[in-house]
Amino acid sequence: MKLAIIIPAYNEGKVINQVIHSLPKSLERISKIDIVVVNDGSTDHTAEEAKQAGAKVLNHPINSGVGIAKKTLLKAGQKLNADVVVTMDADGQHSPDDLPNLIKPIIDNEADIVAGSRLINPNGMPIFRHRLNQLMNLLLKLLSKIDITDSQSGYRAYNQSALKKLQLKTSGFEIDTEILIAAKRANLRMTEVPIKTIYTDYSKSKGQSITTSITTFIRLITKLITG
Repeated sequence: MKLAIIIPAYNEGKVINQVIHSLPKSLERISKIDIVVVNDGSTDHTAEEAKQAGAKVLNHPINSGVGIAKKTLLKAGQKLNADVVVTMDADGQHSPDDLPNLIKPIIDNEADIVAGSRLINPNGMPIFRHRLNQLMNLLLKLLSKIDITDSQSGYRAYNQSALKKLQLKTSGFEIDTEILIAAKRANLRMTEVPIKTIYTDYSKSKGQSITTSITTFIRLITKLITG
């Protein structure tokens, strides 16, 4: 089976090389691994560092936002025709050690989408983000009947069926939640696995600000109510 690991990145030149080099060169039951970086209009040396580390790079001419970047990477997963497509963050928060567990339900044909959950074991997660995620998860459950512990996680695995059926409209941080809503509407099978999140001063500085988090929350409410 073929695996594609696709990473959206904006001004991650300081760490993207290290993140790519930390990824496994081989995995059990996987015959080929492609690594792709979606460079979302970075103004630093993200693209050069990613290429130097051996990744394929897709460039946005301007910074289009995380939602557009994720749409690009999901389309890239289709074009690569990989059996499993994994999305992960570029700031080093996601541990490559979790990859085998993340892709196993896809390989075993037990799920179409697998979400890595930080909240099953939330050790070290900043309290504000923990509480906000819990609130978003509750809202998602009440309004969309989707019971998931971490609706905001970007560490996910998809099969080709999921990539082809997802119909996405939003372009902001709320896209991770919209993916879950679209997956339910498409009757895709979803499951979660626990992941370890690596919090560093750098990764914390790259996360959503409180203002952005609140804006995302408001957009999410609007999305859930209006569809």
